[in-house]
Amino acid sequence: MKSRTEHLTFTLPERMAFLNITPEVERIVAESGVREGLVLVNAMHITASVFINDDESGLHEDYKRWLEGLAPFDASPQRYRHNRTGEDNADAHLKRQVMGREVVVAITKGQLDFGPWEQIFYGEFDGRRPKRVLVKVIGE
Repeated sequence: MKSRTEHLTFTLPERMAFLNITPEVERIVAESGVREGLVLVNAMHITASVFINDDESGLHEDYKRWLEGLAPFDASPQRYRHNRTGEDNADAHLKRQVMGREVVVAITKGQLDFGPWEQIFYGEFDGRRPKRVLVKVIGE
């Protein structure tokens, strides 16, 4: 069995943003030499996410509006108890919980085995500092 592990680092300037990381994951899969297997892609920070969806800007704006409605940014400790610790990112923790921590994608004939329109995204909910994403490929 072959394996490859790589960490990607992203520093997004916005507090909330989505970045298509499919090309980076495809590169790592190709470099691994795995023809049949799995790739795990997960955010290693509790205010960031990895998810699969369509790469359509209107959908991304819908996500932002929807997430902000579910857990609006509010730095004050009155809204979120977590912010009483001196942090201002309780909303980012909640948004990450909704969007998820990781994805696993099958590798078939050396390619990511996606359904129509599927792409892998990094979701940032408390940006402006470096955060890592783990990419682990295993298979034959």
